[in-house]
Amino acid sequence: MISRLTGAVIRAVLVVLLIATPSLMLPGTSADAAQIVALVAIFGAALTIFEYASSYPGLVEFRDAPPFNRIRFVSLFVTVFLLTLIARGMTEPTTLTTLVTAIGTLIGQAIDFPYSPVRLVVLMLPEDASLEQINLVRTSAGLSYLISLLTLAIFLILQRMRGWPLRTGSFNVWVNLPTFDPTAGGDVVERLERDARFNVALGFLLPFLTPAVIKAASSLFGSVSLENPQTLIWTVAAWAFLPASLFMRGIAMGRIAGMIKEKRRQTTAAQQGDLLPV
Repeated sequence: MISRLTGAVIRAVLVVLLIATPSLMLPGTSADAAQIVALVAIFGAALTIFEYASSYPGLVEFRDAPPFNRIRFVSLFVTVFLLTLIARGMTEPTTLTTLVTAIGTLIGQAIDFPYSPVRLVVLMLPEDASLEQINLVRTSAGLSYLISLLTLAIFLILQRMRGWPLRTGSFNVWVNLPTFDPTAGGDVVERLERDARFNVALGFLLPFLTPAVIKAASSLFGSVSLENPQTLIWTVAAWAFLPASLFMRGIAMGRIAGMIKEKRRQTTAAQQGDLLPV
C-alpha cells in the first residue's frame, strides 16, 4: 500500500511538472494564466493519485501494464518541452533554443509537402498570418509529428523485445481496460479486434481530419489564432499526441485479442488431448 501510494505521488508530481512547464519556462505569463495552469495541475495531480493509489479500476487504461503509459507520458513531456524551447527562443534566444529551432525547421520543411499533416496544419492558419507565425507553426508541427512517429516505433520495438504485456506478469483486463465491458455481448476477441481496427484507423486519419475540420469551422466561429505561445504549444502537442495514443491503444488491444485467441487455442488443444483414448 505504501509503495503504491508513493508511486502515485511521484506520478502526480510529474503530471504537475508537465502541465506547468510552458508557464514556468515562457516569459511574460500573466497572473490569470498562471492561476488557470495551477488549477489544471492540481486537478491532474488529484486524478493521478486517485487512479494509481487505488487497486480498483478507474479511468486510466493499461495502468498496470508498463511501459504503455510511461511511453505516452515521456512522449508528451518531450513534445511540450521542445515546443516550449522553440517558443522561448522567439523572445529569449539561447544556444539550446536555437539548436532545437534549427532541427525543428529542418524536420518541418522535410515533412511539409502537399497533403501532408504538417501542410494541413499550416493551411489552418488565417490568410493574414505573418511569415514568422507560419514558420513557427511549421517547425512546431514537424517536430511534434516526428516525436509521435518515434513514439510508435519505440512502443512496437519494446512490445516485441519484452513480450508486452505478459512479461510483467499476468494481464488483468478488468484493471487495464476499465471502459471495456467483456459481458456487453458478442465475442470478446471480435470486439477487441474491432476496437483495435477502429483506433488504428482513427489514429491514422486524425492528423489529417483535425486541421480540415478546424479550417471548415473557421467560417462559423472565426479563424484559429495560435499567436499565444501556450495555445500553440498545447494545440500542436495534442494534435500530434492524440493520434499516436490512439495508434498505441489499437495496437495494444490487437495484442490482447491475439493473446486471448492463443489461450483459447491452447485450452482447446489440451481438452482434445484429454479426450483421446489411451
